[in-house]
Formats: sequence, C-alpha cells, structure tokens
Amino acid sequence: MTQNPFFEDWNTPSGAPPFDRIEPEHFKPVYERALTEHAGEIAAIADNPAPPDFANTIVALEKSGRLLMRVELVFGNLAGAHTNDALQAIERDMAPLLSRHWNEIHLNAALFRRIDDLFARCETLALDAEELRVLERYRLDFVRSGANLKGGERTRFGEIGERLASLGTNFAQNVLADEQGFILGLNENDLDGLPQFAREVAAEIARERGLDAPFAVTTSRSSAEPFLQFADRRDLRERIFRAWSSRGDNEGAHDNKPIVAETVKLRAERAQLLGYASFADYKLADSMAETPNNARMLLEEVWIPARARALEERDALQAMVAQDGNNFPLAAWDWRYYAEKLRKQRYDLDEAEIMPYFQLENMIAAALDTAHRLFGLDFAERKDIPVYHPDVRVWDVTRGGEHVALFFGDYFARASKRGGAWMSSFRDQENIDGFVTPIIVNVCNFPKGSPALLNFDEAKTLFHEFGHALHGMLSRVRFPRIAGTNVARDFVELPSQLFEHWLEEPSVLERFARHAQTSKPMPKALLDKLNAARNFNQGFSTVEFLGSALVDLDFHALENPGKIDVAQFEKTSLEHIGMPDEIAMRHRSPHFQHIFGGDGYSAGYYSYMWSEVLDADGFCAFKEAGDAFDPATAKRLHDYIYSAGGLRDYALAYRLFRGRDPKIDALLEGRGLNAA
Repeated sequence: MTQNPFFEDWNTPSGAPPFDRIEPEHFKPVYERALTEHAGEIAAIADNPAPPDFANTIVALEKSGRLLMRVELVFGNLAGAHTNDALQAIERDMAPLLSRHWNEIHLNAALFRRIDDLFARCETLALDAEELRVLERYRLDFVRSGANLKGGERTRFGEIGERLASLGTNFAQNVLADEQGFILGLNENDLDGLPQFAREVAAEIARERGLDAPFAVTTSRSSAEPFLQFADRRDLRERIFRAWSSRGDNEGAHDNKPIVAETVKLRAERAQLLGYASFADYKLADSMAETPNNARMLLEEVWIPARARALEERDALQAMVAQDGNNFPLAAWDWRYYAEKLRKQRYDLDEAEIMPYFQLENMIAAALDTAHRLFGLDFAERKDIPVYHPDVRVWDVTRGGEHVALFFGDYFARASKRGGAWMSSFRDQENIDGFVTPIIVNVCNFPKGSPALLNFDEAKTLFHEFGHALHGMLSRVRFPRIAGTNVARDFVELPSQLFEHWLEEPSVLERFARHAQTSKPMPKALLDKLNAARNFNQGFSTVEFLGSALVDLDFHALENPGKIDVAQFEKTSLEHIGMPDEIAMRHRSPHFQHIFGGDGYSAGYYSYMWSEVLDADGFCAFKEAGDAFDPATAKRLHDYIYSAGGLRDYALAYRLFRGRDPKIDALLEGRGLNAA
C-alpha cells in the first residue's frame, strides 16, 4: 500500500483532499484508526473526573472525531459521485460498524449524564445564545438516539440502527446497479423527433459506455427525460419509461421491495421505543412542521388545486393524441411527449429552441455572478487543486480579498455516479480555535455536449444546488453542530429553493442566457414566450411531487406495519388521493433514495413543499423592495438565513429576515394554482 495520505497533514491549497494520492485501499486502515481514536476521546470526556462544564463536555465533543469526520466526508462523496466495486464493498462493510460506533456514543450513560446535568443547570452557566443552542441540540440528539432507554430496549435500539444502516447502503447500491445495468442502444432511425442536442447526448452516452451502437439512452434522468419528451417512437418511449420507473423493482438480486418493507417496519419499531406512535411522529417532532398532520395539511391544501389542474392538462393532452390521428389512451410515457407538443402549439415555444440559450458554462457563471451581487462573493477557478475525476472543477471563493471557501463543481452524468443532484462538503465551517473555512461540493447529472446545454429545469437544478452550496460556504458560526446545512429538514431547502428565483430575473437572463452559436442574448419575444409558459404543465409537476411526498408520509405513519406488500401499499396510497393514472410518482418507492437510501428525507420529502412556502414568500421581500438585488434585503437574508446555520429557532430566523411569518399565497401564485 502507498503511504496513507489520511495520516498526514494536507498541505494542499486550503487543505483540500489530495485526491491524486487517495486510493480505495487507504480507507479501511484510516477508518479503523479513526474509530479507535474517537472512541478513546469519547471515553476521556465521559470519564473525566472534573465536574461537567461547557468546555470539558460540549466543546470537547465538538473537537472530537476529527480524523473520522475527515475520512467520512471524503469517502461519502466518492461513494456517491465516483464509486467502484472496491468502494462499494467498503461501504457495505462500514455501514453497520459506523452505526454501532455512533450508537455506543449516544447510549453512553456517563456521557449523557454530563450533558443532561449541564442542560439542567443551563440558566446558571452564563452561556451565550449560541452555546445554549448547541447544548440544547446535543441533549436532544442524545435523547432522540435512545439515551433514556434502559436494558433490552437500549440493545434493541442499537441493533435496529445497525440493520437500517446496512439496508440503506444496499438500497442505494441496488438502484445504481439497475441504472448501470440498463442501456438501450439506438440507431439513426430510432431517433425521429429528437432535436440535435438530444442526439448529441445519446451519442456521447454510447461512446462513454463503449457500446456497439451510434446512440444510446439510459435510465439517468438527464438521458431518459429528453427521450420521453421528444422521441416519436412510442414503443421506445414505453420501454425507456418502464425501465426508468422500475429501477429497484425487478425480481432478483437488486429487488428493493423487501428492503423497503423491512426498513419501514424497523423505523416504526425504533420510534415506538422512544415513545412515539409512528416514525413520522418521531421524525417531524424535530422539524418546523412538528407533526405529520401539519405536513399533510399543507400537502393536501396544494393537492386539491394541483390535481384539478393536472386533470385539465390530461384532457388537453388526450385531445392532442386524437389530433395526431391516434386513438390510444394517454399513458405515463406519453405525457412529456404530448406536453411538449401542446406547449409548442399554445405558446409557440420549443424546448429545442430554448436550450441553446442555457449553456452549462453560462449558467455556472450566472450562479456565481448572482452570489457576487447578493453577497459580495468572488470566484476564481483553480487548476492546481487535485480532483477525484477529470470533470470536476474547483473555485477559490473570496470576499473583499479574504478567503471564504473552496467550491467543487461536478456537473456531468457518468456511470460511476448515482442519479440526482446534491450538495455536500469535504470540510465544514467552524470557529472554535480559529476560523476554519468550508470546502463545499455540488454534484449534478447533466448531459455532456459541445457545448453542454441545459433545459430550463436543469438550469434551475444548478441554481438550487448552488443555493445549498452558499448555505455551506457562507456559514459563520462557532460550532460544527449548527454550521451550514445542519438545520431542520424542512428548513434546509429554503436557501436552495430561494436561490432558484434569480435564474428568472431579467437582468440575469439578459446577461447569461446567450445563444451557443451566436452569443446573442435571448430575444425579448422568446423570453416573453418563456415567461408566458412558466406555469404550463404545473399540475403535472406538482402532482408527481405530491404523490411521492404523500406516499412517504403514509409509509412512515404506520404504527404497526407488520408484513408490507410494497407495491400494493403504494398503489392503495395513490388511489386514496386520486392520483391520475397517467402520472407516475416522481420517485417510486423501490428507487426512492431520498427516503430509503438513508434516513435523510424519510418522512420528510414533504419538506420541499414546506420550504417552497418560505422561499416563494421570501422572494416577495425583494419584489416589495423593488429590486431583486436590494442590498438591505440581501443583508438580512445573509445574516439570518445563509450564514446563521442552526443558530436559532427556524421560525424566528425566518421572521427576522422577512419581518413576519410566511403565507402560502405566493406558492400557489408561483405555481399558477391560485385560480385552479
């Protein structure tokens, strides 16, 4: 084995991971040492003979486990963005060990006594607001992780955690295996209807996979959706759609339905050990929504107008089918195709006409410039920092000449990357013993091209993930526990979804939405058509999201799950809300990685809609100021939302920014559902 870089100081620029030296064989040795070191640090804190105080208990906890955090952040990012067989084997081995490690910490009775003692005396400790917040969060973390359990319940709680960790890892790897395993080779005569950009993407996929065919389509969203949107061949659309929607739902080694059933049952049991009626009750108790009923009330309030609009859209698309001389009933694999036809008919707007104005390079520049105009950030691309794949780019982020962060951007789809888009970090911000700047990464799955072109939704995804990145980069707190995106699940999407609004600002589009060949800005007539069609097909997009969110809540509201037939449960849940047959869930249960590929969004997929109430209402603050870049409004946004992490109660943070509580009106208006 080469010398292990994890056992050295990283003398790279800004302490970036030395990816040019990191190999899969380095991870197990460093995990072993890191777990041992962290266990020793925890024992020293728990067994400290000195009476507990904030410094020797909470600050000591915040400083512990540094080597473990270093390897976890690097490995976790590689496992999602550029994995291989060796990394997947390590991931499977480590998942239960890591769960056991954290379980032993949270169930350490001596350690919890120290934290509980501090919490009981908090009013006498002369803590500032941030210290008090961190103490409260630590105590709640331990209580929600079983610290008050006794005897056999403690043991069972730990067993469940280990099993769930393994199940989540297996679920995610099964989805990736199905995505890697399906590729449809195509010839020229299979591409009727596809515009040039989609043909180039299909050709690039065939080249990357080494396929003996000139073109190919996969179940990656960036590949499947353009084909479903434009391909004239209905039989091929159906084949792609069925493969796309059945990831994780095929009999055999990669069947995720048993994993879903066991996960739901174990989560319910874990919640009941803690005294909650269901896992949804447990999960939402530490959220802005507070209860599943509150979350469901919001979703159902939007569901009624969204479903009504979707049924209107369905009837209009069925008429388009007849207009084409066909008599088949509209199916899920037809929706995007006929919606594109209808949009062109109603608004004289063609996706292929729009995309040349949304070059990936220009959209990256637009996001960076927006961050500069709002928050004074400057970005300089670095070529001297090691990366884990040639496609990855790095920017040095400064403000007023002072280093703020490093930002990694990994934008293109590839077989070694799981689907979707996300933000994570290689180092989080803190200021315990001096200011530590964050190292943030955005991972997306955009199609390659020359140049790479995005549709409008993909451009919004880029802005969305960069909003998350800003949340991490702008963090200005002392303690890692509340830094950056370490906030409630239904608050974490506010900075990301809010940032999407600037993509639609005329000044941003005028400067950056420029044609790939001519470099000319988008003509006003085309921009007007784009704005006029902004809420087109909004019933569909809202319903496909809400279907997923409500099924998620239904699974996790079960109090005694018993034996679950996953397919039937999903079907019954959708029938209960009247899900139109022609619209599929955005994420079907067997590949719903948000909720079954880990604990992240479990019983929490609703949070995108919850945060949309906040972001739609929040952007109105800029509208009311008469300037999308109003300095005073931007400063409040920076101070109370983007830089504050989990420093204060989330509802209070929003009120400090907005001056009042949010209203749902802006969400309904923004989706064009207020008159439905």
